[in-house]
Amino acid sequence: MCYKVISLCAMYDNPSFLEKNFNQDHITEYLKQAQFAELVELKKQLVSMHKLIKKPITILDIGVGDGRMIKHLCQIEEIWNLILKYDGIDDAQNCIEESNKLIDNFNLQDKVNIIKLDAVNLKQLNKKYDLIICTWFTAGNFYPDDFQFDNYGQSKIDYCVTKNPKFETIFKQAYGLLNDDGKIVLGSVYIDNKTTKKHQEAYYIKCDWQLITHKKDSFAATKEHYWSQRFTKKRIYDYFYFVDKSKIKFINLDTYKYAMQVVISK
Repeated sequence: MCYKVISLCAMYDNPSFLEKNFNQDHITEYLKQAQFAELVELKKQLVSMHKLIKKPITILDIGVGDGRMIKHLCQIEEIWNLILKYDGIDDAQNCIEESNKLIDNFNLQDKVNIIKLDAVNLKQLNKKYDLIICTWFTAGNFYPDDFQFDNYGQSKIDYCVTKNPKFETIFKQAYGLLNDDGKIVLGSVYIDNKTTKKHQEAYYIKCDWQLITHKKDSFAATKEHYWSQRFTKKRIYDYFYFVDKSKIKFINLDTYKYAMQVVISK
């Protein structure tokens, strides 16, 4: 999504960045397996929602990227038939174009709509959804407006314990777009621990990005203006303070505490 200076949307509009971030031959095995587990669990959520409301469901995909999730789902007839409408938003023009190519290639115009929109303006959609999804670690990419990429370490703000207002703004709006019995599904997020930090940073180094964060930080950031949060259950509860804790479910995507899915029910 787009913010100040060199923004995430600018990065995603960079062909080299797209190649590294979306190419399965480039990403690590940890990421590949998290992506696979995320898809399996997401399909379960789609089926569960369909059974609950007893009709085809509506979906909003925050950060649709190159349409990767649409591509996976549309080729499984039993799953695709459960979906009535699928809206995807992104603020990177390259992602919009790639997603629209996918729609044309698979003839999905009757069901899928791609919208160029900054996630901080979700309420502009003025629609309601049964499922709002944010997949492939995208939920952790919404960094604070005041984060100082160029001189990080000189600021006294402690991002380990301070809530990120950008994240809260986006997902509070998302919660307001849910139908009764609707759910937000953060498809995959990094779990905050030393081992995950090591694997997360190893991938960024593989991408030739220069890390600027410290041992204490609960996120990884680079000089190239990439920013990715790791989460604990407490951090999720703090961000979704407006939701009863009983409505928040955590699903581990592996046995080694690398990634988890978070489901927030209306």
